[in-house]
Amino acid sequence: MKVVSHGIVDGVIEERFGKHGEHFNENGVPSYSLPFEVVDAPAGTKCFALFLEDKDACPISGGFSWIHWVAANITRNKLEENESVTANDFVQGLNSWISMQGGNQSKELSACYGGMAPPNEPHTYELHVYALDSLLDLENGFMFHEMFRKMEGHVLAQYTLKGVYRH
Repeated sequence: MKVVSHGIVDGVIEERFGKHGEHFNENGVPSYSLPFEVVDAPAGTKCFALFLEDKDACPISGGFSWIHWVAANITRNKLEENESVTANDFVQGLNSWISMQGGNQSKELSACYGGMAPPNEPHTYELHVYALDSLLDLENGFMFHEMFRKMEGHVLAQYTLKGVYRH
């Protein structure tokens, strides 16, 4: 299995998917989600789950990775740009913008893509995608750890796509 994105060119995430873009929620958080496509998913795949992580945020966030997007029950192999906002055929979990470090953003505004906004230097972002053999019993606004508990024993394959977003 492999994951590709036309939003990442030569290892660089295009500006529209983060703080240098044009789409933001009411708190100023980038909201225009990264597109991706899963190629060669294993036989028996029923859906995909994902999370978008920034490990370079650890020094700024008090020692923790920043989670920008969590989604599950994606039953197609391709999401287009901004489908975190426009699509309703999959569920989305809470991102790190709900935390104290993220300004305690509401659950409603945090249960979707909360884009890249590195404050100090370019950061490397990792889109982790999992092929699963069943749908997960999750509802919009689920917590990150709940997805992993539900995925246990159902992961057929996983792939991590990386890209850098500028400061």
